[in-house]
Amino acid sequence: MQKKYNRKKVYKALKILALMESIMKKIFSGNSDEEVHSEFIKFSRGKFENKYLINAKKQKDKWNIKTSSEFANFFVRKCLEKASEDVKITGVIISIFNIQNSAQFEISNVKQFAGVKRFVINCVTNAKNILDLMNKQPRAFYALSFSVPGCVLKIKAKAPKNSKPSTNGVGEPKADFCSLKTNDKSIVEDLFFDQSDFNEIAIKHTLQIDEIILPQGVSDPVQLRELAKRKGRIIREIKINGNSKRKEKEFEA
Repeated sequence: MQKKYNRKKVYKALKILALMESIMKKIFSGNSDEEVHSEFIKFSRGKFENKYLINAKKQKDKWNIKTSSEFANFFVRKCLEKASEDVKITGVIISIFNIQNSAQFEISNVKQFAGVKRFVINCVTNAKNILDLMNKQPRAFYALSFSVPGCVLKIKAKAPKNSKPSTNGVGEPKADFCSLKTNDKSIVEDLFFDQSDFNEIAIKHTLQIDEIILPQGVSDPVQLRELAKRKGRIIREIKINGNSKRKEKEFEA
């Protein structure tokens, strides 16, 4: 008997982020939950180098952090949770779904290409309105820039590049998609969960997807893609204060 697929239950699970942690911290902590599964749906079998890039410098009582696109949604949520007043927000939200009926804030323009919608944002709104939409549409990509107490966040207003297996001859990308200046120690402790003290640090991850575990009793292609698990390992390479470290973690998500 074919297992009935309930899309609403999947999205409901994604909304419940009891532990608001970055994907890498969850994996290395052994907490591969539904959010991690959702993040990895886009990866096929293969080796994916230079993912989840992070560069950071400590400047007196704050940190200057730059990352690749994978941290965009995490930063937006973490920073907006600190806001108690209206916030000036600019950027774009990328989604295959129409978010206009769910968004409780102004959308300046909508562009569409190949089924992907690009919602242009340039408005002042309460932080809660953005967070509510993130709960309703957790798989959208929130490339938003704003300033709130303790955080100045700038994210490039464009869609991230598709995840493809690494090939020889491809140059190493830069950690320059997201830029965050913050004095929020909880963000720093999340990103650098295995490093207690540093002045300058750079981290990159390699994802080795060895196996795609398909659900039994499911034949629909959309369901297969949604429910299939990725199994493999992640290599975390760290350069901290001039020294190099390397860690590995097996995962299934």
